[in-house]
Amino acid sequence: MVIMEFPTSFVHKYSKAAPRYTSYPTALHFHTGFDAAAWQHELQASRDSGRDISLYAHIPFCDTLCYYCGCNMVATRDYSKAERYLEVLLQEMALVADTASADRLVRQMHWGGGTPTYLKPDDLVKLHQAFARRFRMADDAEIGCEMDPRELTRAHVDALASCGFNRLSLGVQDLDTQVQEAINRIQSQDLIEQVYGWIRDAGINSINFDLIIGLPHQTPERFARTLDAVIAMAPDRLAVFNYAHVPWMKKHQRLIPEAALPTLDQRLELLRMTLDRLTAAGYVHIGMDHYAKPEDELVRAQQQGSLYRNFQGYTTHKDCDILALGASAISQTKNAYAQNTKVLSEYRDAVTAGRLPIERGLHVTPEDQLRRAAITQMMCELRLDKRAFSAAWNIDFDDYFAAALPQMEEMQQDGLLALQGDELRVTEIGRLFLRNIAMLFDGRQMEGKPLSSDQTIQVQPRYSNSI
Repeated sequence: MVIMEFPTSFVHKYSKAAPRYTSYPTALHFHTGFDAAAWQHELQASRDSGRDISLYAHIPFCDTLCYYCGCNMVATRDYSKAERYLEVLLQEMALVADTASADRLVRQMHWGGGTPTYLKPDDLVKLHQAFARRFRMADDAEIGCEMDPRELTRAHVDALASCGFNRLSLGVQDLDTQVQEAINRIQSQDLIEQVYGWIRDAGINSINFDLIIGLPHQTPERFARTLDAVIAMAPDRLAVFNYAHVPWMKKHQRLIPEAALPTLDQRLELLRMTLDRLTAAGYVHIGMDHYAKPEDELVRAQQQGSLYRNFQGYTTHKDCDILALGASAISQTKNAYAQNTKVLSEYRDAVTAGRLPIERGLHVTPEDQLRRAAITQMMCELRLDKRAFSAAWNIDFDDYFAAALPQMEEMQQDGLLALQGDELRVTEIGRLFLRNIAMLFDGRQMEGKPLSSDQTIQVQPRYSNSI
């Protein structure tokens, strides 16, 4: 597939602040009025919900600081900090498991960061064994972990494989040496290929590569070489994020030479080329920044209408409560969101005192649930039947979303949406602007507010930005 041509003015029109919509309402609306007591009550209320569980653990440590990073992380060579953190994490795990009921089935578990593989292999096993003791893991559970190829050993891969991890994600970003030097992340193609080989040899059959568009010194010619090398390795999934340069929020990004950042036109060309090359290589564009091989579960789930979106991005596990552990981690039930404190000392003090380390959160209203359903359907299924949606939610679609109809019609004229009978469909071009489309159904938009870490543009969790 070759992406259709459209003018730069078109890109400027739609390249504007929009949430990532890994939740709705977004984290921008979380507030401190929702505290540990509120989350404790919600966890207890969810015990008999019949919903399965998705587990998340946040490991905030890295060996070195990548200048582009937008994660909640700590760069340190002092491993004792990780050891102390791990002990607190295990205490939080006990608090959550006892409150939420450990009898519910775990369908998915993901470890993110920071860098989870900052932990030594024995500690990776220790953490997994603790989860296995505290929770009831499904035999076919999806178990994933993010990995930094640097400082990684084969023992790390073997440890994860021995624990049953079946999805691993490698932070590749860009293979060009000059780009790597500018972002303080040196990792050769030989290293990536070596680690990739270790993972395949360990019998892990689902590998994701993270790439980033918009880094300093990137050009179409250079990034084409990265894409060619990646395609040759043939990972099962790719997440091609857009870099968000927000040095007023992330001070270490000031170390990136702004004059070397690609212009909007250059980023657009990088995006065009990435879409063309990956789809020509056989990958399916799920939407926004995600690509997968045709036989991948994400593709099948999208075709079957069971794809979902949460704080880990696109997932096949739709009706799960997320129980998230660690500093800054965000949990979710059908009716609420809760975020742990980001400050490690505050996190430690709360947990060691026997309290859930909640900093803020939100109760979800019936209207929020309706709008979340519309946003999720458009972002995951890429279509919405207005008549069926109206019947499901006992509304008249056009009346309920009347304020958004003019923008909806404008997006149809611009080729982002197509209306076929009662069915609203996202076009191929529209997949690149899913956030803009999702905003049509967002009743909580906050115009004029500064960009937050949850409100950067056009792609996904950590690196999202405008085109």
